[in-house]
Amino acid sequence: MSFAVDPAFEAGSVFALDWPLCQVRLQDDARFPWLILIPRVDGAVEVSDLSPADRVRLIEETVRAGEAVRRLGEAAGRPVDKLNIAALGNVTAQLHVHVVGRRRDDGLWPDPVWGRPGAMRRPVDALQGALSTIADDRGSTVIR
Repeated sequence: MSFAVDPAFEAGSVFALDWPLCQVRLQDDARFPWLILIPRVDGAVEVSDLSPADRVRLIEETVRAGEAVRRLGEAAGRPVDKLNIAALGNVTAQLHVHVVGRRRDDGLWPDPVWGRPGAMRRPVDALQGALSTIADDRGSTVIR
């Protein structure tokens, strides 16, 4: 068996890059700086399906994603007030972690963003800029 992303992710997100454990995807919703981490572990549905070492790596990559989400917010001129981090899996069972930057003045605050209508796709230039911001993590404090 080889790793494959559930097709449901293709509809609303774009591949950004691969980190040691996870495929990193940018949720294509301009309302929020939002990354999805998908561990490249065949059949993983729960965090408990990962080895102890990969569980640690997932937490480290989640912190790294939070730093990238904050950079995305800064680049958009809308600094993040709060990071929301969740591994829900109610719609897509494949293990994945959402890292979403929230602001007190965003259109859904204080409600959750999961499964809410109204996504606004990024224009191509904004999408490319966001992908560049994600890739530029030289200032990351997380151990790789």
